[in-house]
Amino acid sequence: MSEFKELHLQALMNARWEEPDWQTLETTREGAWLLERHSMTERLKAHCRTLAVEVLGLHEIEQSDLTENELSLLGEESCLVREVVLSGDGDAWLCARTLVPKSTLTEKEQDIADLGAVPLGQRVFNQANARRDAIEVATVMVEGQSLLARRSRLWVNEKPMLVSELFLPDAPVYQEEG
Repeated sequence: MSEFKELHLQALMNARWEEPDWQTLETTREGAWLLERHSMTERLKAHCRTLAVEVLGLHEIEQSDLTENELSLLGEESCLVREVVLSGDGDAWLCARTLVPKSTLTEKEQDIADLGAVPLGQRVFNQANARRDAIEVATVMVEGQSLLARRSRLWVNEKPMLVSELFLPDAPVYQEEG
């Protein structure tokens, strides 16, 4: 899994994030996935019997290691980094990297650091005031394959986190709706 982690997480970190063309994307199958404002976990669950989460990494990163753009979206502080793969019925569908500022991991949200195999979306979108904003999109190349990615800021109890998601080749986003 280390080669997988290296390839896909590196692709996410090197992505050239752009504002989406909402008008064009909203009318496409891919756009429905990339512009999803609610739980990606729930959207993925609708396409499989079992959605599993594998934690690839959980570590801290200093604010000096964040990009200017990440700092502008999250504030200037160190973060917890959570790296996971979500699989539907055994097929890897989504590789995600989440930056969670230390100030987010306080009070009711301190459990976010200990989610393990629980999807982040399942935890966040159980809160009435959860929301998503600052959606950006990218197309990245991984082993000669063009893959879709998105980055967005999630808010839970007015505390931010930044989620980058790479849709892997077997993900439902690439499948025709049946």
